[in-house]
Amino acid sequence: MNLQFYLRFHTEFGETIWISGETPELGSGDPAKAVPLKYLNNEYWFLSIDVDTKAASGKGIAYKYIFRNRDGEQIAEPGRDRTAVAAGKQVSEIYLIDVWNHAGEYENALFTTAFSEVLLKDHKAGAKLKIPKAYTHIFRVKAPQLKKHEQVCLAGGDAALQSWSDTDPVLMMRDGDWWVAYLDLSAAGHAVAYKYGVWDTKEEALRQFEHGENRLFIAEAGQARTTILHDGFIHLPNTTWKGAGVSVPVFSLRSKNSFGIGEFSDLKLLVDWAKKLDMKLVQILPVNDTTATGTWNDSYPYAAISAFALHPIYINLSKVAGKKQAEKIKALRKKQKQLNELTDVDYEDTLRFKIAMLRELYSEAGREVLADDDYKKFFASNEHWLRPYAVFCYLRDKYKTAHFDSWKTHSVYREEEVKKLFSTAGTVQKEILFHCFIQYHLHLQLKDAADYANKKGIVLKGDIAIGIYRYGSDAWVEPALYNMHEQAGAPPDDFAVNGQNWGFPTYNWKKMQEDGFAWWKKRFEQMSEYFDAFRIDHILGFFRIWSIPLHAVQGIMGQFSPCIPVHYVEFGENGIWFDDHRFCKPFINDQVLWDTFGESMHKVKEQFLVPNEYNGYDLQPAFDTQRKVEEYFAKMELSEENARINIGLYDLISNVIMFKVPGSDGQEFHFRISMDRTSSFTNLIPHLQEKLKALYVNYFFRRQDQFWKKEAMKKLPQLKEATNMLICGEDLGMVPDTVPEVMKQLGILSLEIQRMPKDPSKQFFHPDDAPYLSVITPATHDMSTIRGWWEENREKTQQFYNHILGQWGDAPYFCEPWVCRAIVMQHLYSPAMWSIFQLQDLLGMSDSLRRQNPQEERINDPANPRHYWRYRMHLTLEELLQQDEFNDEVNGYVKNSGR
Repeated sequence: MNLQFYLRFHTEFGETIWISGETPELGSGDPAKAVPLKYLNNEYWFLSIDVDTKAASGKGIAYKYIFRNRDGEQIAEPGRDRTAVAAGKQVSEIYLIDVWNHAGEYENALFTTAFSEVLLKDHKAGAKLKIPKAYTHIFRVKAPQLKKHEQVCLAGGDAALQSWSDTDPVLMMRDGDWWVAYLDLSAAGHAVAYKYGVWDTKEEALRQFEHGENRLFIAEAGQARTTILHDGFIHLPNTTWKGAGVSVPVFSLRSKNSFGIGEFSDLKLLVDWAKKLDMKLVQILPVNDTTATGTWNDSYPYAAISAFALHPIYINLSKVAGKKQAEKIKALRKKQKQLNELTDVDYEDTLRFKIAMLRELYSEAGREVLADDDYKKFFASNEHWLRPYAVFCYLRDKYKTAHFDSWKTHSVYREEEVKKLFSTAGTVQKEILFHCFIQYHLHLQLKDAADYANKKGIVLKGDIAIGIYRYGSDAWVEPALYNMHEQAGAPPDDFAVNGQNWGFPTYNWKKMQEDGFAWWKKRFEQMSEYFDAFRIDHILGFFRIWSIPLHAVQGIMGQFSPCIPVHYVEFGENGIWFDDHRFCKPFINDQVLWDTFGESMHKVKEQFLVPNEYNGYDLQPAFDTQRKVEEYFAKMELSEENARINIGLYDLISNVIMFKVPGSDGQEFHFRISMDRTSSFTNLIPHLQEKLKALYVNYFFRRQDQFWKKEAMKKLPQLKEATNMLICGEDLGMVPDTVPEVMKQLGILSLEIQRMPKDPSKQFFHPDDAPYLSVITPATHDMSTIRGWWEENREKTQQFYNHILGQWGDAPYFCEPWVCRAIVMQHLYSPAMWSIFQLQDLLGMSDSLRRQNPQEERINDPANPRHYWRYRMHLTLEELLQQDEFNDEVNGYVKNSGR
């Protein structure tokens, strides 16, 4: 059989189109074996190819197009649901006339699982597919915007197309995501104009034809071949669907039945509350296991010891116990009451108690559970991470540290040794299987909550952390996937003036690319078990990551990686006399010391510095890195003066203009971020300041953009193709100009925050300016809530009150309920696809339900690397569900906004 593909797609010189299909002639679905199309004219690319006749019968040949630009970047169409099939008849030739499916088309978002399996699943009804014996043309179109009692119809300028009838058009049938019509146009020997429309099945009337110009195709009289027109999306308003959601970490939930912390089972109550408010989405923070030290430091949800394992602290003990061991749980009521009465989460006590109880339950029921067929199926599906994770946990507990490089045995992962430990009967195996037992129950409980949310029509949105814990199972098993000599973080911003150091190793993207990003794809696959949408934490990390050397403590000591450095010759080209010591060593003189340490400067000079030949000082070798300083002060009791000296020494060490690139033999350099704010810079002569600032601006804001875009395009298209979840990117911070372009091109939703405008010329972002493919929110977990922010800076609050809220006079000193309500309403009426609110900000609209002290509502402080993540809502979910007046009020706001 001969297939002739015609793709309407306009290209520039050097760009090419390829096709990948589920048949050997088209590469058997492997993009690396895709077949090139030929340039036909300015409008079309073309391919004629012979395939096995059997392949085009039955389900047909699924295929997709791939675009490659001049730089070798590759973008595939989303999905693979376009098919070459002549159902019900034998033909020797099929013409396929296609429209490129741009990933950034708004309609593609409506085909992700968040919509197809949850929000719009009731809209899939349509006439049953019936294929006539005689047809020459197959019309196929997608229409995700349809409502109940609507189907697609077709009319045009030929008798077979009902001659433009608006009372008796061709009614199309459902075929998966497509609407299909099989028509015999053998008598038409001319150009035929046509349009799709929306038919009301209840009223049996045409609601509307699609917008825009008529579609057109050429029909040849008496043709023997079959022509398939894949017409893409029906042309209807595509920004009409909008939804609202609530965001809260699982650990922050509070219910009568939870045990000192929110649990996966509490998500059901949260879903019920969201449903009462007419919210359509529940968003949570990462829920992976972070148990590294067994202390409150593990409360940080982004430092997972496994990117796959769930955290035992979220388990519901009653569900694990079941009826057989219910009495054991009843005996814990006193402890449960004690933990639940606490204002915040007691992470250590809760985890310690739950693990101890889980051991008891395991000793009674473990053997029975592990012999169950359902458990065996779970293990088989998750063996690639579960086996090494369980062994890792056993060794962590045995040696009382997660630092695997200090273990007496198995410090280096070897698969054979791990399998032996896992399979050898005895106390070791029993201990290892305990962790599998916990993970199985966690899986059951989160899956149960996710299924419940879906049945209620609520999307469950997860959060995928950008990093992994340095001493976790993932790093132990495949250290080559990570740059263990680097630390990931973020550059300085308004929330963390010295930057952030997350401590994670950075990703070795070149190594990950060797197997097509298999680790990431497995991660997405596992997330899709529970979530319909997810937030990519710090999506900028796919363009470049803020990389901090191990000898540094503060994020301000980092640089973007990868990036194009400044070469030595550039200084001369820009009229700068390069001074290695002045530019690359900390600038320290008596004035700097006085400004930094005050009266303690003499103590600092004596203990930590040595004079140099430039009438200044150098740090002693024992204190010339931030890490050395940290280790020194960690050994002593930190008085107020010593704490001040500690931070001051960090500031001295970071008081440089640029860093040398290791291994470049002093030929390449990175500028220190915010160089112009250092005393090292301000002590230079104005002429040199001007020259350096120009080169600095070029380094950070000019030369890197296209380079970083190429880096992102090596990763994000492949990763997006690996999942059908709705993807939202957290694109905050120092955002390169190419980030919005790439996210728009790939159809990834952006994050828009009112007090973090991406336009540097604006003080605030207005919700009315949000793009459709975006999530808009008043605040995230890394910020103070609306009420907390209102009290932070009176001047900013006044500006916001007058210019964003449009109010006259002085702003209220405290954020009164009506102010919270006004801000929430602005977000509800935004053009963004999603408006998502922290639970605390919703409760802020009620004088009776809000927490008394807004400072107690904050979840995280990014400026504090040792922040204790312990916020817990002050009301129970059961109490919230009983607040009929408030719930009805918010429901009305959401409904009236069209969300």
